Amino acid sequence: MAEGSGSRRRSLYKLVGSPPWKEAFRQGCLERMRTSRDRLLNKYRQAGGNMSGGPQNTFLVQEVMEEEWNALQSVESWPEALAQLEEPLDLAMLEEIQQELIDQEQSIISEYERSLQFDEECLSVMLAEWEANSLICPVCTKYNLRIASGVVMCQCGLYIPSHSPEMTEQKFRACLEDSVNEHGAHCPHTPAFSVTEGTGEKSSLLMSCLACDTWAVIL
Repeated sequence: MAEGSGSRRRSLYKLVGSPPWKEAFRQGCLERMRTSRDRLLNKYRQAGGNMSGGPQNTFLVQEVMEEEWNALQSVESWPEALAQLEEPLDLAMLEEIQQELIDQEQSIISEYERSLQFDEECLSVMLAEWEANSLICPVCTKYNLRIASGVVMCQCGLYIPSHSPEMTEQKFRACLEDSVNEHGAHCPHTPAFSVTEGTGEKSSLLMSCLACDTWAVIL
């Protein structure tokens, strides 16, 4: 198994030995990594969002390089000079491309982690606002909600006749917080709220999340 891997690696070194082919291989690898963002992040999440650092702990670099190598092998006309250069030079070129991919992979993961942190901060702010004396509208997140005779209203235009005439601010606040916390238990992204028309005459308050592709009727 190790011998087969070494043979494949030596062939890969020779493949990218010629400078024009090196650039074609380099650009192909970088583009393939860019378009494999979702695959990379899935591997990262499956690993528990943990990266111990170092080239040996990359998630997708080796796969991307091998996939691009196989794609280039399908090109019909190969320059004869392609396999003429010394292996040490080929290895240096390959390691340079590998390092670029490692940097790009880490950049994608860092951007994803910053996005998660931002969503967590937004969620904390939203929950803090809901816990304040005034109940903030979850749809516009700007004006205070008013609930009268079971009707949920906001200055932004939100108007939802509740299915329960006994609905109060306390009950509605608890309903919102329970829904957000339940979603947060399996997804770190901030959900969005909107008003939709139900099958009857009454509107409904919907919580949805594009990141985890879920939705729930709140009211």
